[in-house]
Amino acid sequence: MTRGWLLSCGDALIDFMPTESKDGTRVMEPIVGGSCLNIAVAMARLGAPTGFVGALSTDMFGDMIAQHAEASGVDLRFCDRLPNQNTLAFIQLNPDNSASYAFYDEGSAARAWRFQPERFPWAEIAALHVGSTTLIDDPSSSETLALARAAKAAGVLVSLDPNCRPILVKDRNDFRARIATFAREATVIRMSDEDFEFLYGTANTDTIAEGFLAQGVELVVLTRGRHGATAWNKAAGGVHIPAPEIRIADTIGAGDTFLAALLVTLQDRGWLRSLDALLPSILGDCLRFAVQAAAITCSRPGANPPWRDEVA
Repeated sequence: MTRGWLLSCGDALIDFMPTESKDGTRVMEPIVGGSCLNIAVAMARLGAPTGFVGALSTDMFGDMIAQHAEASGVDLRFCDRLPNQNTLAFIQLNPDNSASYAFYDEGSAARAWRFQPERFPWAEIAALHVGSTTLIDDPSSSETLALARAAKAAGVLVSLDPNCRPILVKDRNDFRARIATFAREATVIRMSDEDFEFLYGTANTDTIAEGFLAQGVELVVLTRGRHGATAWNKAAGGVHIPAPEIRIADTIGAGDTFLAALLVTLQDRGWLRSLDALLPSILGDCLRFAVQAAAITCSRPGANPPWRDEVA
């Protein structure tokens, strides 16, 4: 590995998507997904040297995920293959094109993953992303936190996306406390408007963002679906970019693609180590690239991030 690799640690699963067969029968089609795997796939397709951290089953679903990741250019050297079953999720599409999920994750390979410090050549890694279902409870949460702390101690950028899954959260206050702990290790925090509401209710977004910046986070981003994205840092204050008008197939993987594209374009421009100094014009350009990439994902079914030549 060479300096500049981007790693994504967390969930990798099979989404069962509702679709219609040729004879008109409603069926559930297995498609590779998982927020953190989606981020790895999107970063790799956008041209960044990318690795996925976590665990996949040795079953056929684990094979599907591994083949999908490697076909997109994701390096799996930090990914364990375990005999545990793979995480599965069943999706229901809502009238507004958003998705609802039912997860099957008990005793999964993802939950059996353990952080092994000696496996990570931090001097060759530019950024680590953590998020989603692996943050909710132990042992996954504690193992991922140990990884994030090791990355931060080594001077590696840490990206955090709570990607809240209320259906899996048994203790909301405990989950909020865990996210607050992860936020203290983060350089970048991205949330959707739904994540923000679940974590902070009707609190003022500027106030929450300023609180993160005061504790050491360098860039805070809130994505608002069709209403675009807003980002805060010390140099630029708040910067908002509208979303393009598109025909939406569904919104699965849109936020994952946005964050992946943001990290890639920041790396391309050499700003990963100076996020708090980004001026409004530069930050706006980076957000615009991320919004365009996310819009492409929304224009086609499932989590299918664009390749670099598809994004203006």
